[in-house]
Amino acid sequence: MGWYGQLDATERRTFWACFAGFGLDSMDNSIYALVIPALIATLGLTRPEAGYLATAALLGAAVGGWGAGVAADRIGRIRVLQWTILWVALCTFGAAFATGFAPLALLRFGQGMGYGGEAAVGATLISEVVRPALRGRVASAVSSGYAVGYAGAVALFPVIASLFPQELGWRVFFAIGLVPAAAVFLIRRFVPESGVYAENAAAHQSGGPEAIWRIFAGAQRRTTLMAATLSTGIFGGNYVMIIWLPTYLRTALGFSTAASAGYLAANIAGSLVGPLLYGQLADRVGRRPAFGAFLLLQALNVSLYVFAAPSLGPLIGLSFALGACQNALASGMTPTFAELFETSLRGNAQGFCLGGGRGFGSVMPALVGLIAAAAPLGTAMGACALGAYAVALAATLALPETTGVELGRVDEPLPVRGDDPSQPGRSR
Repeated sequence: MGWYGQLDATERRTFWACFAGFGLDSMDNSIYALVIPALIATLGLTRPEAGYLATAALLGAAVGGWGAGVAADRIGRIRVLQWTILWVALCTFGAAFATGFAPLALLRFGQGMGYGGEAAVGATLISEVVRPALRGRVASAVSSGYAVGYAGAVALFPVIASLFPQELGWRVFFAIGLVPAAAVFLIRRFVPESGVYAENAAAHQSGGPEAIWRIFAGAQRRTTLMAATLSTGIFGGNYVMIIWLPTYLRTALGFSTAASAGYLAANIAGSLVGPLLYGQLADRVGRRPAFGAFLLLQALNVSLYVFAAPSLGPLIGLSFALGACQNALASGMTPTFAELFETSLRGNAQGFCLGGGRGFGSVMPALVGLIAAAAPLGTAMGACALGAYAVALAATLALPETTGVELGRVDEPLPVRGDDPSQPGRSR
């Protein structure tokens, strides 16, 4: 964390605003994973339906991420960030009053829209505010807020379970999701708009509806599609483990709620540390080598966790490593995608690539639910997660290296692997 002392006042305020928004939205999103068994028991949901609800949120993230990114290019990063945090809180609170699969699916879709939008806009904002030499570490560290939010949800879970019967407890848990609304007021008061965005505001607002599609024009198309493919693989693999891990611990391994919380705590601790490790590595050796290293390590973690049936001691270590790698990979996309696109397209592209990855990757949790109806849950999780990470590794090899790019001077895409390296890329 030595980089924190090098940040100026604006960089620090922006970091904490994005960190808090990401963490509070993560808490709301984590609540669902923890109450799946209660929803199955009290509302009569099936495992496939539980997978569909997870997929509904991820599809919403695809829509909301792109939409919020486009809006952030037009009216500013801060204003859209405020709206998305508030929207997530309201949708999570509304889920407390759901009576069955259909209303839950609608609210989960709405929650996903806000979560995807907050992630895309927050990623754009922090990447534009922080100087290039520190961008990898600071922008990646924002994703550690996911671990804090997840930890908050896991810490509350056994408390609520002890105070309320199961049929009421999950409703109380969802109602607590209104808490992130408080972050909206802090962001409005203390955090300024991105200087990079403000300097180019006229260019952002002058384009018509056709400007939305510029990320698919010319050389941008290949960059956009490769970045979205990387996002799809990473999110697809991560969501398999995030969504199904609590259920796997309780149903496949037979752990109690209290015992499961211990293993989830190790996973959360890893999620806190992983982005810090990725940021250090990425700023020193480059974005692509860091992605490759963590993807290979995560494939090993998943294989051991669900196929090797380790004893309880090693399982704690694997839970930590699993969380570290999955959040390291997610955090790495924040600076990388910002560095791939010019300022007038950055929110749009970040939103599409992150949101599209969430949407396409959302197939995986639903697929696990379908496979688990006829095969062991661990086998279903392992097959889907490993397949997704293989897709991400292929995309990593096709993308350019972006470390050190000056975001305010980006004017055209860097050549991706296989292009003519003699052609000019972007200003550095």
